[in-house]
Amino acid sequence: MKKKVKNQTHKKKGFFLTLKRDIALWLFVLPGLILTFIYSYIPMYGVQIAFRKYNPKLGFSGSQWVGLQHFIRFFNSPYFVTTIKNTFILSVYSIIVGFPIPIIFALMLNSFRHKKYTKVIQTVTYAPNFISTVVMCGMLILFLSPSVGFVNTIIKYFGGDAINFMAEESYWRHIYVWSGVWQGMGWSSVIYFAALSGVSPELHEAAICDGATKFQIVRYIDLPSILPTATILLIMNCGSVLSVGFEKVFLLQNNLNKGVSEVISTYTYQVGLIDNNLSYSSAIGLFNSVVNAVILIAVNKIADKLSGTSLF
Repeated sequence: MKKKVKNQTHKKKGFFLTLKRDIALWLFVLPGLILTFIYSYIPMYGVQIAFRKYNPKLGFSGSQWVGLQHFIRFFNSPYFVTTIKNTFILSVYSIIVGFPIPIIFALMLNSFRHKKYTKVIQTVTYAPNFISTVVMCGMLILFLSPSVGFVNTIIKYFGGDAINFMAEESYWRHIYVWSGVWQGMGWSSVIYFAALSGVSPELHEAAICDGATKFQIVRYIDLPSILPTATILLIMNCGSVLSVGFEKVFLLQNNLNKGVSEVISTYTYQVGLIDNNLSYSSAIGLFNSVVNAVILIAVNKIADKLSGTSLF
């Protein structure tokens, strides 16, 4: 019993000594912790809206408790399968296409000989990231317009018929994903350039002396060096597989392409703000968050077993 008390006392002393030693670092982190608590943890109190028939006049405690009624309603809704399917396909398509391209771009540009041109290429590819989503969607709609768009002008020039791209469901997903790749490719590659900058030049020099080709240098030196970073980013991307952004989808959406563009975020906006059903929309959002959390934990464990790299 005395040993246990001594061990506990020793641990407490060790904790306070560590705290005293690293007080500057704790003070540096403190504002972030406070903001996270205020804006991320306190709002969790409002999650109970999903389990109540919320009435703003009555408040949280005064509104009727309905349990899982809103969740059951969503599961039985004709929009359930459509929204989940569209969200999942769009997110997975974006990951499959958008995740490896910045890696390939960073590896190619890192092995490029002319460093002056490298900076120019980096600047050109970074620029689209700073275009507002609203502006970019306006550009897409204008460029793909069947009457004044330059894409259809080229098609007509070669004798083809104008295509209303934004009204065709078969084109909509490709437009959404590849425009996102164009906009985010350069910016997403920044973290890989940072990882590649940590690779020792001596490894490259030794590989060249041994007669290694550029492809072999990239495969056996550069790629393994950024693999842990890529794994972490992949885990984070998979953790938001059902969280397709609202703004871009909503701006590119119309009645003719709604069959493939109606995702969870736009459906939540419709039932929550347009139909004024806050409890139902909160239940959908909570379901989305829970599924994302489960996927994140599962992918994290799989990555930990396969590569030894994980978030936690």
